[in-house]
Order: sequence, then structure tokens, then C-alpha cells
Amino acid sequence: MAASLDASVCYRALETRDARFDGRFFVGVTSTGVYCRPVCPARTPRPENCVFVACAAAAQEAGFRPCLRCRPEASPGTPAWNGTSTTVARGLQLIGQGALDEGSVDDLADRLGVGSRHLRRLFLEHLGASPLAVAQTRRLLFAKKLLDETELKVAEIAFASGFASVRRFNDAVRKTWDRSPRELRKPARRAKRALGGRESRPVLQLRLPFRAPFDWDALIGFLSLRAIPGVESVTPERYTRTLRLDDAVGIVQVEPVPGNGKRAEPYLLARVRLSGPAPLIRVSDRLRRVFDLAADPDRIARQLGEDPDLAGRVAARPGLRVPGAWNGFELAVRAILGQQVSVRGATTLAGRIANSYGTPLPEDVCCADPAMPRVLFPGPEVLEKIDAAAVGLTKARGAAIAGLSRAVRTGEVDLDAGPSLDDAVSKLCALPGIGEWTAQYIAMRALGEPDAFPHGDLVLRKVVGGAAGPLTARELGARAEAWRPWRAYAALHLWTTPEIPDRPAGKTPPGKSENSTSKNRRKTR
Repeated sequence: MAASLDASVCYRALETRDARFDGRFFVGVTSTGVYCRPVCPARTPRPENCVFVACAAAAQEAGFRPCLRCRPEASPGTPAWNGTSTTVARGLQLIGQGALDEGSVDDLADRLGVGSRHLRRLFLEHLGASPLAVAQTRRLLFAKKLLDETELKVAEIAFASGFASVRRFNDAVRKTWDRSPRELRKPARRAKRALGGRESRPVLQLRLPFRAPFDWDALIGFLSLRAIPGVESVTPERYTRTLRLDDAVGIVQVEPVPGNGKRAEPYLLARVRLSGPAPLIRVSDRLRRVFDLAADPDRIARQLGEDPDLAGRVAARPGLRVPGAWNGFELAVRAILGQQVSVRGATTLAGRIANSYGTPLPEDVCCADPAMPRVLFPGPEVLEKIDAAAVGLTKARGAAIAGLSRAVRTGEVDLDAGPSLDDAVSKLCALPGIGEWTAQYIAMRALGEPDAFPHGDLVLRKVVGGAAGPLTARELGARAEAWRPWRAYAALHLWTTPEIPDRPAGKTPPGKSENSTSKNRRKTR
């Protein structure tokens, strides 16, 4: 069976409706032909009627229909690295970013550095479904989500979900649910609040489920210190940023919604306003990457909590996530700006670049609040010609940004995913002005590599070294081997609670960050 699942463990989780297993597996019921989440409120089927699979695509490949009661589309995303090979994990990441919405399996295999037949074999071995089946299921479940939660027209939902035509969308929906999209649709709730005030464009709301616990305070505190002026706005309650998606531009705002402790689970609510039609499925996937919503916090905490250097920190910050990036290129530029300067200094420089080279949003998309972001971050084709002196950069820093821009524009560097962590770091380090620390940081946040680790970081070396003094980079690297494959999360724990590992969980004190323990520290994150 794909992605080996212990049927007895799965059935016990199904009997108890244990939410910790939601998204880790699905159950196909042979007596009804339906597949469900482990938390489905329907009567528990008999063990002999259950087929446990690793992902929704595998269930649909086996001929099961999605349950209309527990709604598999509302399940937290399955962690890409949960029981899969690294190649499959990166393949899932790229599919989630739309790699098969326009490209082919051959193109996906080329990006991953393997043959297409080998990629199909790996997907079947680990997930029980082909790459195309995974992509199709992803589109279908997102479409069902839009049918249930929005008032978009069916044709708009087809495009927003990544389908090439309405006819194909209708055929796929009827084949999956034996109903038309209109028959599936439930009355949608109207958006009651606009982004930042009176709206001139309709606001679309998206629910982003996650696997609890989720440390919103730590994540939003991290993003707040690094928000690019004009592009992002961060408060303790919400995250807002501008965006470009194909031919559409717009603004998105995200805030947490708590559960009621009984049936309703907590989620993040995203409000999106766009200038025109766009593949909203990619908005959802990118936001999931920014907030690291595919993480399995219990699994990560169990392993890292066994280490004496991390146990107190893990207990103090349950649900700590690695903040991702909306745009890999934007994050990489921000990482270069952060070399040898303070967090505040790098943020100021990033704002200068955005406001000097970025594109203002159209007035009908902007919010009424003048403090809200209104600038689109410039792309590599623009910053390849950056004038370093005009924005207060050194020649070396300007050359590094120009070199990165050229490499991204030509495809020499892929800031979405690659064949391996080592390959990504190697290609980044080959560019002028980018060293191991910067490359690992980019891999952590832009590429979503859970095992990326900047072992040369001074604060990490000091914290782990303790009273004996800083470790060397080599010593820290050796010490961190025990934290694989979650070294990025270990780094966040060490950065977030560097001084008091056993303090009780709670909100990050205002103005504190992982660099607050050293007034003279110059390297930013």
C-alpha cells in the first residue's frame, strides 16, 4: 500500500475522531463508495469496509467519491514530507504552486531532476496516485470549497480553480460527485467586511484550515519586523500585502479565526480583492506557504522536544511555524539586504527599493485606509538594472541583487523548488554576494525547506554553546544532526526564545525578536 499506513492505528483514530490525524490520511468506505476525513461525524464504518489511503487523490484514483458531510476539501493540507521521499515532497510543493496547471509531468520531472517515468513511479509508491491525479484532485477540491464558501459564478470558479475550460470543469465535477456544480452549491455567505474600509471591488473570502496548535503571535511578530513598507502591513491582528497573479493585481488580508472548542475548528481567514480574474487556487497555496499551514506541529514537537537544548523552547512555543514567503524572489532580495545590517535597516532598504522600482496598485483595488500597502514589489527584470547608489546600497550589494535578478529571470535559479536542498544552496552560493548563511535562509523561507539550517549563524552558535561560549559553525552543524529533518524549526525555536528556554507559553513581548538578545548583533533574519 502507498505511503505505508498502519490500518489498526488509522481505525483507532477514526473511531475517536482524533483531530490530530486530520489530513494525515483518508478512509474509503467500500460499502458506500465515499471517502472521508478521520473526523467525519458520520457513523464509523466496520473495519472490513475501510480502505486507508495517504491522500485524497489516492482515494479518488481508487474510485471513491468525496464525502459531502465532512468535506475533504476543508481538511488541513497533508504535510508534503509525511512519509514521502524528498522528490515526491518537492513535486507536491510544485504542484501546489501550479506546476501542472499549465506544464506537463515531463516539465515537472525536469525541474526535479528525474525522469518522468521515475516520478510517476515514486508518486504511486508513496501516495497511491499519479502527479496528474494529485493535481486534478487539488483543483476539484478547491473548486468545491469555492462552491460552498463563495458567490462566484461557476465559470469564474472553473478558472479560479485552474481548469482550462468550463466544459472540462463540469465534466470533472459530475464524474467526481455525480452532480453538476450548481447542484453541489450551497448558499454562500456574503463578505460583510471590506479590506481597510469601503470597497470598490468585491472581496472574496477564503478559509485556510491548519493543524493545531498554531502560534500566530510568534509568526506575526516575525513578519512584522520584516514587513516591506508599501508592500506589506502587519499588526498583531492581521497580515496584509499586495500581490500580482498573472494579469491580475490586488491585495490580500489574513487574520486568525478561533474555533469554538467543539465542532468548529480554528482557521485563517483570507480576504482577497483583485483587479480581474485570477487562479485563486494559487492565492490559497501561496498563503499556506507564507503561514506554513502544511506543518504537522505535533510530529515536529515530539522529535525536537527530546533534545535537552530544545525541550523547554518547544514546550514554550507549541505550534511554532517557519514563516514562508509569498514570492521567492522578493524574499531573496530581502535576505541579501539583511547581510551585515540590522533588521530595521534591511526593512528600510527594502522599502526604498519597493517604492523606487515597484508599481502602484490601481485606485479601484486600493483600500480606503492610506496606511495600507499600495505598491507591488518589482520583479527580476526590473531589479536586474538596479541603481545601487540611488537607493542607498553599496556597489557590492547592488551587484548581488542584480546577479540574483539575472539568474532568476533566465531560469538559472528556481526559487520555487529544486531537486534537493543541497542543489538549491549550491546554485545560490554560486551567485556573487550570496554565501551559505543567506542561501540557507532563502531555502528556509522561500523554498519551504524544513531541514534548511544556517549553521554559521552567530546567535544560534551562542545560544547552543551557552556558558561555554559560541560553538564553531562545524560544531553547530554536527550538533544539529539530531534535529533532522526539522532543523529549520529548531532554528526558529532558538531564535524566538534564545534566553529563557523554560518560560511559559504566551505572546511575544512587544518589540522582541530573535535578535533582541544582542544589541551589537549585526546579522539580520
